[in-house]
This record gives sequence, structure tokens and C-alpha cells, in this order.
Amino acid sequence: MSDSVHGDARAQAPRILILGAGFAGLWAAVGAARKISGSAHVHGPIEILVVNARPFHSIRVRNYEPDLEVTKVPLADVLDPIGVAWLQATVTRIDVASRQVQVRLADGASRVLDYTRLVFALGSALVRPAVPGLAEHALDVDTYEGALRLHEHLASLPARPASTGRYTAIVIGAGLTGTEIASELPDRLARVAGAREDVRVILMDRNEQIAHAMGEAQPVIEQAMRAMGVELRPAVQVSRVTQTGVELGGGEVIPASTVIWCGGMRANELTAQVPGEHDELGRLLVDNCLRVRGVDGVFAAGDSARSLIDGKQPSIMSCQYGRPMGRFVGHNVAADLLGEPLLPLSIDWYTTIVDLGPWGAVYTQSRDRILVAQGAQAKRTKRLINGERIYPPLNRNRDDILTAGAPTVQTPPPDNVL
Repeated sequence: MSDSVHGDARAQAPRILILGAGFAGLWAAVGAARKISGSAHVHGPIEILVVNARPFHSIRVRNYEPDLEVTKVPLADVLDPIGVAWLQATVTRIDVASRQVQVRLADGASRVLDYTRLVFALGSALVRPAVPGLAEHALDVDTYEGALRLHEHLASLPARPASTGRYTAIVIGAGLTGTEIASELPDRLARVAGAREDVRVILMDRNEQIAHAMGEAQPVIEQAMRAMGVELRPAVQVSRVTQTGVELGGGEVIPASTVIWCGGMRANELTAQVPGEHDELGRLLVDNCLRVRGVDGVFAAGDSARSLIDGKQPSIMSCQYGRPMGRFVGHNVAADLLGEPLLPLSIDWYTTIVDLGPWGAVYTQSRDRILVAQGAQAKRTKRLINGERIYPPLNRNRDDILTAGAPTVQTPPPDNVL
């Protein structure tokens, strides 16, 4: 908890309350601090308070990787140097009429926070359908905690009794996340098992093709998976998950000690407590300045917000959009409080870079996913993104952090990194 967090009484200064410190929330805090820095307000200083369930910013898109320590960025390293207060707590209730948010602290105590302006940036969560046994037996990499459970689970396999499926892993859902974790598993399981021949990895999906939405990169992904020994099972329906494997719709049973669910995403369920329009994914509809439509004083960004990102097409749940949405919403919520003009956000490019483990990666451009690079060349770009581009400055330097929060849109990542 930041030392600058005030008590439970109504804040003496105007308060910008930011819910969540993911890609959108963390950058909203930096963007707001940058805008407020050096500005004067008629009612005195403006407080920025971030509420997050963890004391760190999670580089969530790296949860498929084996080294999870590099995915944690302490909030103190980014927010303390720029004077942003933060509170480790879980949001439980939002009341926009009274401009109050109720949170639960780590010790279980409840606390009510007032706000002058609110930024909803609680992100998204994995959708878990009512498949029998899924909740009890399937793992995931949706959160840091989920990825850590998978890591510990894999490490425990050698101590289990020998069985047909001890070193078999089934990944259900062949979207971007499922593809990336499936590409890592052959090597991870081989290191655990001590022998590659004991390992079996299966990537399955209900659609007719694996990675069906990947456009020109789809056949390349299939080629890479087969080269790594990953079995592909498109057009299947999972009817049951058990402690020992998966049962498919036709009655086939596949023994497996490891089942990983990578189904679709949906906006954080607390969006339902914010009035106004929501889309089919539960996201709050925002204008081009990230204001929630029809709700005074409330902004939203990241996976919980639906913006017509280029003026025509809706934003996609991704850190690619979450980070600039965060910088702009931070700038705009502060500008709104200061009575200054807001900046519209527009992004006219889109790329998808999918990690394919030791095989390399694929890089596509536009929503049609036109293939522009693959293999080692695309892998270098993926490493640049995962290791540098999506991180805030980590040197605790105030000026560097504030500069990084400028309301700008980065150029697309290069496709020819040397």
C-alpha cells in the first residue's frame, strides 16, 4: 500500500479514482499524473488513487512463458516516484450516483472510497462455460495466479504414479493464448519428464480450423505446431473434464494429467454496476475521449471498454489497445477535472504477433491478418514487444515515467528486428 493513501473519510482534495492497474489502469495513472504535473486547480491539489488486487502490475500477455517473475512490475516502482497513491484491494461495489466505490482490503475489511472522477480499468476475465468438471480440473494462464498454479502443477508431475496421461497436456481453445501456451508445452513437459518421447501435447478447438481467425498465418501456425509435435484436433466438442483427462462429444476419452482452458474473454463483471450501454462482451461503450456514454464523471479503458478505435471498428481486447487507451484516458480524466479540452483517441493500425515457442513466431498486419513475417524474424519482434515495448520505465525515475505517459500512439512494431 502506498504511504500516501488517506483514511476512509471523504478525500479533502478532488480525487481521480482508477480501478485496476493492468495495461490500461497503470498507464491511466501515469497519463493523469503527467497531465496534472505542473497544473493548478482552483480547489488545490488533485489526488490520483489506484486500486488493484495485487501489489504489482501483471504483464498478463506473458503468462504462457515459464519465467513468471519477469511478468511482475511492482506498483511502487512506477507509481511512488510520480506521486500516485495506490491501494491493494478488491473492488466489490460501484455506486456512480453517490460517486463511491466499496473495496475489500487484504485483511477482509471493507472500505468506501469517494471519487470526483472515475476510471474503470478492471480488464477482462476468462469465460468458463458450464462444462462438467471444467471449473474443478482445468488450469489456465489467464492470471498470474493461474499461470503459477500451472507451473507448480507441471513440477509435481514426476511425483505422481506412472500413468498413460501423466505427461499429456490438452489445451482447449486454439485462439492466441491457447496457441502460445501449446507451443511452449512440448519443451516444458520434456524438461519435467526427462524424456521427450513420453510427452504428448494436444491443441483442440470447436472451430473447423486451429487458429481459425489468424488469416494468412493460419496454415503457418498449423505447420509450426506439427513441427513441434503438437497434435491438432479441430472441430471437437469437450463434454467433460475429469481429474484424469477429457471426454469429447462423441464419447472419446483422452487421458491427460494436464488440461488447460483457453476459451474466450469477457469484460470484468463489475461493468454491470455501471449504468449505460454495454456490448455483447459486457464492455462499457465509450466515446473517442474514453468517456462512458451517458454516465457523468466516469471514464473507461482497456478490455472493459468498447471504443470505435479508428472511428469505425470496435477495439479488440489486447494490450496493443489497452496501453494507448490508458494513456489517453489518464490525460483526459485529468483534463476534464481541470476544465481543459480532451484529446480524441484514434488508432488506424493493428498487428498480431503470435509466439510459437522454439519454432519462432508469426507477424500479421491489419484485421485481415496479412502475413508479413514468420519464424526467427517474427520471433525477434515478439521478444522486443514482450521484453521492452509493453513495459513502463523500471528505473524509478520520475521524469522518465511521466514522459512515457504522453497521450501518443506508438508506431507499429518493426517486422525486421536484427
